Amino acid sequence: MAVVSLPEIMGPAFKERYGVAAINTFDDITMDGVIRAAEESRSPLIIQISVKTVQFWGAEVIKDMFTDMAGRVAVPVTLHLDHCPDPAVAKTCLEVGWNSVLFDGSGLSYEENFEKTVEIVKLANQTGASVEGELVTVGGVEDGIGSDEEGELLPIEKEIEFIRESGIYCYAPPIGTAHGFYKAAPTIRYERMQELVEATQMPMVLHGGSGLTNDVFTKLIALGAAKVNISTDLKKTYADSFRTYLEKKPTEYNPLRLVGAVRADVIKMAQAYFKIFGSEGKV
Repeated sequence: MAVVSLPEIMGPAFKERYGVAAINTFDDITMDGVIRAAEESRSPLIIQISVKTVQFWGAEVIKDMFTDMAGRVAVPVTLHLDHCPDPAVAKTCLEVGWNSVLFDGSGLSYEENFEKTVEIVKLANQTGASVEGELVTVGGVEDGIGSDEEGELLPIEKEIEFIRESGIYCYAPPIGTAHGFYKAAPTIRYERMQELVEATQMPMVLHGGSGLTNDVFTKLIALGAAKVNISTDLKKTYADSFRTYLEKKPTEYNPLRLVGAVRADVIKMAQAYFKIFGSEGKV
């Protein structure tokens, strides 16, 4: 099973109404940790990568590392480029064999966003990949991309038009969630998610997953959020794990023990989300 397409993972999740964690990894420790977690939990998994991480490591290096790690397990895993406002970066990832990309044209006019999204979809179709679309900026800044404020809502008819005519596979709806740490409980637009799914029958993507309550996850997944993005919580887990280990053992200079402890915490974090989202045991 190993490396599969995004529809092969999101399709069953959307049909059966469970969520698949899309976890933003940024190095070998985090990628290996969440893949191991998925194998142990018998859960499908989406490995998600930011544009900054692509710029740091290189699209081909990430693809090779992913292919090697995902090829060792028997659960379905796919490689996805997160919030990408630059068509050139999306094109590079698609050309070297990534499975899917989010072209984030939310900073453009509706017409420009639609036009560029269609171009990315055409390129993705040539490589057998899929495209996630976004019309309205999700609040919060993640890896240097985004805005502190959510973008202005469009008439829902325009969203439905975009979904139906752009050729995207899945869509990131503006439902009140935000990237980063929540300063207060968000007001979720459940009715908007429901209306979009009923009108399009398209799998939806929940952005800003870190910090939401289990009840919010459950409601949105039941409405059709088949992909649930987790980034901030992984970064916190990673940094806190390093800090805690080094504070407890300040004079131990054994990097493999340190890395092993961090990876174990990453595995535990990922498995908790698999259970919450209902993907545990689905493979």
